Order: sequence, then C-alpha cells, then structure tokens
Amino acid sequence: MLETSARLLRLLSLLQTPREWTGNELAERLEVSTRTVRQDIDRLRQLGYPVHATRGNIGGYRLGAGAVMPPLLLDDEEAVAVAVGLRSAAAGSVTGIEETSLRALAKLEQVLPSRLRRRLNALQTYTVSVPLAAGPQVSAEALSTITAACRDHERIRFDYQTHDGAQDRREVEPYSLVNWGRRWYLVAYDMSRGDWRTFRVDRIALRTPTGPRFAPRPLPADDLASYVSRGVGTATWRYRARVIVHAPAAQIAEKVSFAGTVSAIDENSCMFEAGSDNPESMALWLGMLGADFTIVDAPELVEHLRTLAERYGRASSAVG
Repeated sequence: MLETSARLLRLLSLLQTPREWTGNELAERLEVSTRTVRQDIDRLRQLGYPVHATRGNIGGYRLGAGAVMPPLLLDDEEAVAVAVGLRSAAAGSVTGIEETSLRALAKLEQVLPSRLRRRLNALQTYTVSVPLAAGPQVSAEALSTITAACRDHERIRFDYQTHDGAQDRREVEPYSLVNWGRRWYLVAYDMSRGDWRTFRVDRIALRTPTGPRFAPRPLPADDLASYVSRGVGTATWRYRARVIVHAPAAQIAEKVSFAGTVSAIDENSCMFEAGSDNPESMALWLGMLGADFTIVDAPELVEHLRTLAERYGRASSAVG
C-alpha cells in the first residue's frame, strides 16, 4: 500500500486524465477503501485542487478548473513537450511573452529528473534551427483582446494600415485568428463593406471599448486556414495561373509547398491555381510537380516555359 503522500500524488495523477472516476475505480487503483479515497479527495481540496463530485450510480470524481493555479503533474513526454514549446514561444512572433516563457522554462527545468534534463540538453545541443525571416510581431495583449471578442461575440473597432500604407478605420464582427508562420490574421465580417475580410493583426490598432454583441453568422469556409491562405495569396500575387495537372489531386497537393490551391477534376487530373511575383519561378515550380500539365491561362508563363524548355534542351544535348 502506498504511503499517504505518494498515494495523494498517484490520486492526483489519475484525476488529471480527462475523464470521471468512480470511488470504486479509484479505490481499486490505489488499493485502498472508498472511505480512504474520500479522505484523500478532501486533502486535495484543502491543497487547492478543485475536485468535483457527482452523486448517483454513474457519479464520480473529476478535476475541474479553480481560482488559482495548483501544481501540475506531468509525465515524461508531457514535460518534454512543454519545455520544447516554451523554448519555441520565447523566440516566436508574439511580443511580451518571451520573458514569461523563459521564467516558466527555468522553473520546469529546475524540477525535472536528471534523465529528462539530459534529453532536453541533447535536443538543444544537437538541433540546429534555420533562422526565420524577420517578420512582424504582435502583442499578446492584442491577441487576448481579439480572441476574447471572438469568444463573447462582441464587435471590435480599430485603425487599420492597408498594404499601401494608408490608414483606415474598421468596425467588424471578429470570428477567428489564424496563425500562418510569423504572421497572425483575423477573419472577420466587415460591417461597412458588408462582407468577410482578412486583416493582418500587426497592422491593427485596437480601439476600446469593444462594441455591442452580435449573433454569429455562418463562416465563409469550413477550413479557415485554407480560406486565409487563398485570400492572402491572391491579394499579394503579381502573376496568376490556372493549370490542369494530369495527376490525382491528392498526389499534387502533397507536393505544393507554396501559395496555391488544388481541386480535383476527376480521379486522374486536377486544377492547380497558383501565383507568384515572378512567372519564371512559377514555371520552375510546375516542373517540380512531377506530372504533365496544361496551361489554361497565363501567357507570361507560357513564354517562360518555352525559354526553360530550350535551355534544358541545350543542356541535355551537350551531355554525353
């Protein structure tokens, strides 16, 4: 039988799993009586853990959210995952959380067993990160304010800097934030435009207080990440192309690592819509898809394809 302190830690570990435990289940796991389980539950409550109980034949115990942050129990994999996440957050795109992340990481590493510290040290020592291109940063306060308005269905007002540097004032119904690399985007319904819009959060200067509550509308797409990706890409491309690729859509989608969309035509072909600031780059990308394709529209792209074909032909004829 476990000693009281060890038994409490074991009980807490069980209660932190997202399920409800009956008294008999806990007693069986801990090898004690149900009376002892009730006593241990009371001890955890005195320590600040909000253990909720429901009565009845299917009643039981579960750990809820409380007014304060009690200590957490993490298994080995959870502890490593949290530490890695805190390291990443310290170098991320959200300002104001770097110092907080490092403080939390220091506290976690201080209490980690030596075997886990060695794993983290090895991960840090033998991992090399490619520096991300410098990008815009947003404040944690702005993200918190916007997500709270999304949750509470409250309109927000803000000054917005457009891509050409002009200032504009907007009032919107906010629905969701989308994180794409180092950039954050707000998907919202623009009241003055009467349509859905995507805003870069780093260009938003919030005005307080928030506006009136609103009734949620149907979202413009089920997959908001893809919706933002398509919208942002379309707004910034100088050259666009529609190409029929003679290969299954799933096969091509796996190879597309740049801004573009793939939609199936039939089981053996798909429509690929992409764009770039440079049609020559687009021609190179298409050659890397590993399948035949037909240009639907994009005269600039056709000329670059001819140039590349001639260049590759000269290079291949010179071999051997």
